[in-house]
Order: sequence, then structure tokens, then C-alpha cells
Amino acid sequence: MDLAIRDRVALVTASSKGLGRASALALAEEGCKVVLCARGEDALMQTASDIEAVGGDVLAIVDDVTDPEAPARLVASTVEHFGGLHIVVGNAGGPPPGRALDATDEAIMAAVNANLISSVRLARESLPHMRSAGWGRICYITSSSVKQPIPGLALSNTARTGLWAWMKTAAQDVYADGITMNMACPGGHDTDRMKELRGGAAPRGPIGDPLDFGKIVAFLCSEPAKFVNATALSVEGGSIAGLL
Repeated sequence: MDLAIRDRVALVTASSKGLGRASALALAEEGCKVVLCARGEDALMQTASDIEAVGGDVLAIVDDVTDPEAPARLVASTVEHFGGLHIVVGNAGGPPPGRALDATDEAIMAAVNANLISSVRLARESLPHMRSAGWGRICYITSSSVKQPIPGLALSNTARTGLWAWMKTAAQDVYADGITMNMACPGGHDTDRMKELRGGAAPRGPIGDPLDFGKIVAFLCSEPAKFVNATALSVEGGSIAGLL
């Protein structure tokens, strides 16, 4: 399938490893010009080299998307380098595990800043450029917890579900401008984050391939997906018990 996004400019945050890296690779394989962002320079530059190896046009920026000024910096650098911005894949590392009643005010606010407010800022900075182009895609990488809270991940459950509610509302306001907003909601995938949450233990059931997940993100950012809007797509192997 031709996703019809060749030469589109895509910004992918937290893209040096895991699901963000896989999404950046998938977009590059579809011909997008890709801007990478992460805190760790070594892994970021390795991902940039991997994209260049498949013929991709890439810009790598060391930054922390949870910094309140980072979204504006990233969008400005993207537009300056590539002349526009059409696709944003918002991703950020998940907060630490813990029980709901043990969460302090400070821990809750940190999780909300990292996994909700930073994503809102990224959309706010990106949307004027997408409106100017008359075309845009925003896809957030979140978690299957937006459909069914995960025991022991109270902070992630809280912040990511808040982002889902915000995005579901905002998506209705931008669709007439040729812009869609969606979520890709992973379950257990073979990433450093999942290994950390399992304490290094082997998975107890099926586990997803990040490269497959990246291709799903690329589809949500594509031209054929133009009628997919305000959707949280579960990518979790059927582990969610609910019907919605």
C-alpha cells in the first residue's frame, strides 16, 4: 500500500529507542523527512544513522520534550530545516510504577506534565503549520491503559487517560482543516520500558514487535487514514477485556 506521505515532514519525539524509534523508521521508509528528538545523544545519533542507511532524510535534535520550552524549539527547528511540518508523533517515557493511593501530589503533577501537558504543547505549536499546509497528522503513542487501567501503573493510567480525553475533544476542532488526531495504544512490546517494568523477567504471554507497531503509527499518519480521526487504536494482542 502506498501511504502517500513521501516528502512529508515528520517530527517524532522520544524517538531514539523503542516505539518512538520504530515509528520514525517506518515513516522514513515511507519517504518522510524525519526529525528525531530524545535526551540521550548516543542512541539518538544511532537511530539517525539507521534512517540514513535506508536513504532517509533526517535531523536529530537532543532535547527533553517535558521542558515547557522544548515543543516550540523543536517545531521551530523542524520548520527552519525542512520548510514545514505535516506529521507529529508525540511520545514520552512513562512515569514510574506505583499504587494510586501512594502517589504524591508532586509525582502526579510530574506524570501529567510529561505525558499530557507536553503533548498538548506539541500540538499547540504544530497546528499552525499544519493548517497553513491544509494537511496534518498528529498521532500520540500512549498505552492500552486508556482503555483499561493497568494495575500498579497509577501515574501512567491517570496522565494518559487525561490526554485521551483532551485529544478526543481537540480532534473535532481540527478535522475540517484537513488534520487528524489519533492515538496508538500499545500493550506489551519488546522495549526497554517493558523490560524495566518486568524487572528483567521474561514476558508471560505474547509480546509485540516494535517494528510492527511503527508501521501502524505510519498508517495513522497517512493519506489513506484521512477518515480515521479522534480514535485510540489498541495494539495489544487482544489483552483488553472491554468491548469499547
